[in-house]
Amino acid sequence: MRVGLVLEQPLVGLASDPFQHGAYLGLQKAVRVLGVQGKVLSPPPTGSYVPPFSYLARQGYDLAIGIGFLQVRELSRVARVFPKSHFAILDARLEDVPNRPPNVEGTLFKTQEAAYLAGYLAAKMESKRPRPHVVSTVAGYPIPPVRAYVAGFQAGARRADPTIKTLNAYTYDFVNGTKCAHAAQAQLAQGTGVIFDVAGACGVEALKAAQRAGAWGIGVDIDQSYLGRFVLTSVVKRLDVAVYDFAVALRNGTFRTGGNKVFDLRNKGVALGRFSPQVPPVLRRALARLAGEIAAGRIKVPSDLNRHG
Repeated sequence: MRVGLVLEQPLVGLASDPFQHGAYLGLQKAVRVLGVQGKVLSPPPTGSYVPPFSYLARQGYDLAIGIGFLQVRELSRVARVFPKSHFAILDARLEDVPNRPPNVEGTLFKTQEAAYLAGYLAAKMESKRPRPHVVSTVAGYPIPPVRAYVAGFQAGARRADPTIKTLNAYTYDFVNGTKCAHAAQAQLAQGTGVIFDVAGACGVEALKAAQRAGAWGIGVDIDQSYLGRFVLTSVVKRLDVAVYDFAVALRNGTFRTGGNKVFDLRNKGVALGRFSPQVPPVLRRALARLAGEIAAGRIKVPSDLNRHG
């Protein structure tokens, strides 16, 4: 059984690109536990994803998995050229893939649910400081997966404090850390006490800017508590769970395309990472209760911002 993973760019390491690293860990687990033959590819200097997806299809891989919303157009092209090959795309729905090829399986990560908890935590921690109370997000592109993070975070913050001010900036970049650092500095100048990174590798520099300013940070995609105690928690998108689940389905003969695999709080496809020691136990218990209400459907978390967001 052979599974290929197509990255957005070459993977340098955990700290440099947390978004991709999660998927890579899932493939590693599939290789280690299931005996899968795994291959990791990245686009050529031209930046096109057509060559790596085409290579996996020509070589007869059982499944080629793409990462991210930015790959959907070229994945669609390759999937239509190789209708007998199987593809999956992480962090994008089948509805986001042009022409909705029937040999593609999408994924829906309800990250807004975990982001809601992070927003609640951010507002509660910010309430310990003098007014005005401000929390913020430094985001990459205004694409649906990113907007879901921001929408959930802002809704959770308002649940904790209806009067809190929320800021958001789009850097239109997931790689260039300088852009995220500048966005974070602008938000710090407006009084934010908590910065939520929603910009992948770029956003690591936003978190570092928060640390230098004595503000709190919230990580994204993987558990970024390794950056320091200033990271209150992380909104974890379990790409590793998705990749491993796809590999298990292949092994069991139950893998299907033409729909969307959903990952949420209920099935632990999204979650909060480790808490900073500075987060009090009473607040952790409150978050656990909120998570239970969301998982049970008693709290409906928005997945997008309004037109002014």
